[in-house]
Amino acid sequence: MKKLLVLISIFLSFETLASDILVKNQSELESAIKTVKPGDAIVMANGDWRNIEILLETNGTAKSPITLRAQQKGKVTISGESNLRIAGNYLNVEGLVFKNGNSPTSEIIAFRKDSKKLAYNSRLTEVVIDNFNGPERNNVEAWVVLFGRNNRVDHCQFINKRNQGVTLTVRLDTDESAENKHQIDHNYFGYRQNLGSNGGETLRIGTSHNSMKNSQSIVEYNYFDKCNGEHEIISNKSNQNTYRFNTFFECKGTLTMRHGNETWVEGNVLIGNGVAFTGGIRVINEKQTVINNYCEGLTGNRFRGALTIMNGVPNSPLNRYVSVKESNVTNNTFVDCTHIELGAGNDKERSESPQTSTIKNNLFYSNGSPQHFGVYADLSGISFENNVVNKTTTFPSKTGFKVEDVKLNTLPNGTKCAKGIGAEIKEAVASKENTGVKWYSKNTESTEKANIIKAQPGLNTLFDAVKNSKSGDIIELTDGEYNHTKVIHLSHPITVRGTKGSIVTFETNNLFVIENEGGLRLVNLTIDGKISNDSPLNAVITTSKYSMNKNYNLFVDNCTVKNLTANNFFNFFKVATSTFADTVSITNSSFSKISGDVLALNKEGDEIGIYNAETIIIDNCDFTDIEGAAIIFYRGGSDESTTAGYMTINHSEFKNVGLGKKNASKAALDLVGLQNLDIKNSIFEKSSAIKMLLTVGEPKAEVHHNVFNQSSDFEIKGEGFSEKENSKNIASNTKVMGDDKLSIGRK
Repeated sequence: MKKLLVLISIFLSFETLASDILVKNQSELESAIKTVKPGDAIVMANGDWRNIEILLETNGTAKSPITLRAQQKGKVTISGESNLRIAGNYLNVEGLVFKNGNSPTSEIIAFRKDSKKLAYNSRLTEVVIDNFNGPERNNVEAWVVLFGRNNRVDHCQFINKRNQGVTLTVRLDTDESAENKHQIDHNYFGYRQNLGSNGGETLRIGTSHNSMKNSQSIVEYNYFDKCNGEHEIISNKSNQNTYRFNTFFECKGTLTMRHGNETWVEGNVLIGNGVAFTGGIRVINEKQTVINNYCEGLTGNRFRGALTIMNGVPNSPLNRYVSVKESNVTNNTFVDCTHIELGAGNDKERSESPQTSTIKNNLFYSNGSPQHFGVYADLSGISFENNVVNKTTTFPSKTGFKVEDVKLNTLPNGTKCAKGIGAEIKEAVASKENTGVKWYSKNTESTEKANIIKAQPGLNTLFDAVKNSKSGDIIELTDGEYNHTKVIHLSHPITVRGTKGSIVTFETNNLFVIENEGGLRLVNLTIDGKISNDSPLNAVITTSKYSMNKNYNLFVDNCTVKNLTANNFFNFFKVATSTFADTVSITNSSFSKISGDVLALNKEGDEIGIYNAETIIIDNCDFTDIEGAAIIFYRGGSDESTTAGYMTINHSEFKNVGLGKKNASKAALDLVGLQNLDIKNSIFEKSSAIKMLLTVGEPKAEVHHNVFNQSSDFEIKGEGFSEKENSKNIASNTKVMGDDKLSIGRK
């Protein structure tokens, strides 16, 4: 007994020796790390720690970990060229904010010093990373990278990742990082913009090269808020991982079992609210379990369906698609989800259908139109059992489905359930409120009130008004001419709104340049190129010639653009590489006498699936005497990780378009790699052809209810495209000659 008391006394004396070590600069921090003992906390003083690379390399114990923390949570900012590495045992980091900077390496926070010295039994908690991005859009930068074993990332907040690279990833490069049993929980993954290329995952566990290793990571109770980087919000690429009780809110992608087997997906809530392209759960590989998940209001199709079961590649290499085998999808609920995709991706390569798998006890419920079951392959390898729909629809199987008058009950957590069928999520779900940190805002939108700034006609008055504006302001013009000898650089979004008599001219190569963080809306203007410089490659609007890591938007409504003829290649809008528009929208507008192209969205030529704009809308417009193309769009390569462009042209007229001698495309519309194209109710008169090359995935090209008057019509090319099979998409067009009456076009 006396010995025991002595041991307890010694233990307590060690505990009382643990101390907080306040450090105020990098030198003091480095000294503290060298001398710190188990149980100690190194406390970083409040303030901005700029251009600091922290290496926390030491060892605590299970009972007495070593902690690196902020003096006050959220009051210590890591900025400039900075990063953090953790190496050793039982190390904790908490309360820091990474903001206003970027890492000098490819990782912001790494659970390793180098390939030999990793982190074990360590924890990252209540840490915020907000817009900590390098300036180059296509440079690969990961925010948090887990190596070693038994590490935890919890209650952290990751928002506004803008460039290539995974937000949080688990690496299994060596045996020391396999069977790692990491825990990733209660984190808030905030808005991630569409990257416009592969490499925009929010969370990934493993890589294709190591996908047959067991990771055994657990991802639970996290909130994914508008994570839109690419098709795969979560990309599972290793064995035996668990994804449970996470919430996905309006995310334009899926929880994807991309590589690896024995994945467990349970109790997740996926809410789309009818937002376009929102996705669900995608199943690939063997021995996968999808059970008791709740999906509502998801609209994505193909690889973004609410439930997608993929076709596979026979004897697939690690980096392609292993066939679905011995997998089950059980007791899940799909409410008002538009697409269930079975055998998706079936083509010459992915020719192996799902096998020895089960879909049973699932509820497919719809308040409106019945949900669509897309069947793309032989489904005899799937056993369908006791699935219920509440409205008659075309079933993917003659057995295993029944129509019932289902009554849904709403649970306190907001999900809905039906007795005896589908999912029942009984506990509180992950939310904005119970994930991340409470002391840092999750709101990424500006709350400043927009001002109206009036600009009078004259020399550079619009330039001056923009210079004095802030994000969201409206520059209001009156009747008269606004002449510019200075280029207007836009470093934040603005609106320029005129009247019918507002005329803008410019003597420079460009009128507007959209810089990083910028955006532009033009309303009720006439833009006249009559006094523009006679120099090559003019454009009314361009993007920055430097990489832009923030997506922008361009809206043009009720505008007239004319006389862009000072040289042979005078464009209306021209982009640069490493720039990306969420939306380019041209409505109720007229373009005439242009020597170049109207929209030149074709500056990504590396053939790796990168492109310049996601959504292009042309509605109720006319294009007359355009020597170049009205639109050029290019997305090369065969990567399927992105949506690769959506274009709608409706009620518009194209007269004498694309016939210029220096128009290299020889087309009125030159479109490569779009995923969805819809041209309708429009007139093409005395114009070049519409040229479309369909290059990736399962693209849709719809050209219908148009009139071609003394014009070349359209040509659609691409592997797997059959005019006969797609006849319904290219029907009801009319070809007329001479003065036959044209009954459609602008409204």
